[in-house]
Amino acid sequence: MRKILFTLMLTFATGAFVVSCNGDDDTPGSSSTCSDGVQNGNETGVDCGGSCNPCTANSELTGDVTENTTLDATIEYQLTGAYVVKSGSTLTIPAGTVIKAVGGTAAYIAVERGAQIFVNGTSASPVVMTSGAANPAPGDWGGLVICGDAPTNKGSNVTSEVADLTYGGTNATDNSGSVRYLRVEYTGATFSNDKEFNGVSLFGVGSGTTFEFVQSHNGGDDGIEFFGGTVAGENLVSTNSGDDSIDFADGWAGTGENWYIAGGAKAGIEGSNNGDDGDATPVTTTTLSNITVVGPVTEGALFFKEGGGNFTITNFYTSNVDLGINVKDTDAQAAVRIENGDLTITDIQFANAPTGLDATNYTGTNQTFFTEGIATGAGNGAASPAWAAGWTVGLDNSGPASSENLAGEVNGTVTLSATVEYNLTSAFVVKDGGSLTIPAGTTIKATGGTAAYIAVARGGQIFVNGTAASPVVMTSGAATPAPGDWGGLVICGDAPTNKGSNVTSEVADLIYGGTNATDNSGSIRYLRVEYTGATFSNDKEFNGVSLFGVGSGTTFEFVQSLNGGDDGIEFFGGTVTGNNLVSIGSGDDSIDFADGWAGNGSNWYISKGAKAGIEGSNNGDDGDAMPVTTTTLSNITVVGPVTEGALFFKEGGGNFTITNFFTSNVDLGVNVKDTDAQAAVRLEANNLSINPMQFDSPATPFNQTNYTGVNQTFITVGDNTGAGNGADAPDWANGWAIGF
Repeated sequence: MRKILFTLMLTFATGAFVVSCNGDDDTPGSSSTCSDGVQNGNETGVDCGGSCNPCTANSELTGDVTENTTLDATIEYQLTGAYVVKSGSTLTIPAGTVIKAVGGTAAYIAVERGAQIFVNGTSASPVVMTSGAANPAPGDWGGLVICGDAPTNKGSNVTSEVADLTYGGTNATDNSGSVRYLRVEYTGATFSNDKEFNGVSLFGVGSGTTFEFVQSHNGGDDGIEFFGGTVAGENLVSTNSGDDSIDFADGWAGTGENWYIAGGAKAGIEGSNNGDDGDATPVTTTTLSNITVVGPVTEGALFFKEGGGNFTITNFYTSNVDLGINVKDTDAQAAVRIENGDLTITDIQFANAPTGLDATNYTGTNQTFFTEGIATGAGNGAASPAWAAGWTVGLDNSGPASSENLAGEVNGTVTLSATVEYNLTSAFVVKDGGSLTIPAGTTIKATGGTAAYIAVARGGQIFVNGTAASPVVMTSGAATPAPGDWGGLVICGDAPTNKGSNVTSEVADLIYGGTNATDNSGSIRYLRVEYTGATFSNDKEFNGVSLFGVGSGTTFEFVQSLNGGDDGIEFFGGTVTGNNLVSIGSGDDSIDFADGWAGNGSNWYISKGAKAGIEGSNNGDDGDAMPVTTTTLSNITVVGPVTEGALFFKEGGGNFTITNFFTSNVDLGVNVKDTDAQAAVRLEANNLSINPMQFDSPATPFNQTNYTGVNQTFITVGDNTGAGNGADAPDWANGWAIGF
């Protein structure tokens, strides 16, 4: 019996654990530990004697692991002290294993350089390392520490700041094992006055190591921290950290993808080079993608400090937090790297922007290191990503953020959400090859004045998928909206214009025009734009919707401009057809077309405009420019009064055939000026034909047309219903158009 006791004590000291038996005979047989190194709590590998019930392993974990050891998911372990996997040994933790720490600061799990850990959790059965306290709290125990042989800029054979283990070397591909589907909770015990455990600390860990699907929850210090090394971190979650959420430094050269961070105290991400020497090499260099940081936090979404490094970050979603950066005056090396372009952030989105949003407090010359855009972050914006389902805790699955900022560029495929109210803070441009889809019911509120507009470059596409019951609305975000509060919608295509090819749009400075008459810029249906028309320059103002060289492959129908500061809807060349259009309360002309437009229009309702109901022209520089504006319009209503009549035929006019033209409280106008010889020539040649045209409640005094030339027969007066109901709102506008 004395020999048996000695064996029990020895195995406990080497990291294995004590075995006991239940039943009539509680005396183990010839061995007290599992001969195959498998600590599984039953009789496998253990001779318990003929009458012994299945053995039950002692659940305590402490001491050193000096041989390959596997835990048992059926046992709930008690971590009573330091449990260290020694060099040359492995520790395997199967899916569903729970380890509860009860040893305070003394309780942590560590993997020496040259050792390996295999955490084999699954999304349905993660491995959980947590507090064993009755009322768990941050800082109840240490955490998980892994040391490897990969390079750091602290040198080789460095001692870890916690656990006092040696790490660092020259083997960039060093393999410390595999950690998958692990959750660590209530970590961060104080190791010394200036050293605290993180949830997971990776010291010089190499790229041969797998580290993914890991969560730190309610840690007292940082959630997850990389101290040099080359290991990649993917699908990481850090929630409610007492300091920074995810931290990397000391020449880390790994990459990161799919990081979800929420509820941290300080920085969402803290990225640095070296706290003693900001220029130490190798310099921290990383590419991060698909990142979400949900605030508030005190040090911003990113703290670029202690020399920073070379960071490329894409698809960065922040909610209720500014970017931060927080480069201090004493950190000259970090500032130099920003000025050199070593920090690049593209497609960062500021959702639920904090009051007084300061995108960055960096005051240096380079203010272009970040570009706003649409981001999904870790997958679902501020909401829990789908890949975190089942194995994480403490995440909010209530849905996307209630409001998000729109700015920057769309280079890939982006789809907005109808459950989000978007704030258009600046230019939002769909670039060549990009695609923007806006579902029914989406609202976009512009808050950026002249700087706020939505544009689609030639080669880009927009899909506005509104319905009569749920239109897409682009409007002003001002408390008291007014015409001119923001720009508007600009679409550029590759169809012909008589301005030529590769022309620059008068607003948004985009190239348009080409030879592809059937060019397709997407589909716009059931869209309402409101309070547009901000002044772009002294002689250029945005319209509600501007279509530059847009091709016939594009769908443009059921669109309203309401209370715009300039024109409501304008076609600048191109071949796109516009059907079921509404323009109400425009500060200039209601619907305008020019520059060789060769599309058609049907069902246009126009009222309360300031100048012409319709302005139709060929080219303001050359009235005879080719191709000549040529269109057939039908079912048109213009309700006055307006100052320039129902139709202003100007700047060469064009070849217009108009049927079912209803006007109320307005004359036709036509308003061909004496200086516009080309327009007069076209009238005399019968290139303008209107039949039938009805003058309902004619203006006082009524002048059917002020054209004084010989041909006075281009108008045939007759009754019609115009856009559908004469001067009244047409039935096809019910539900989605307003302001009649």
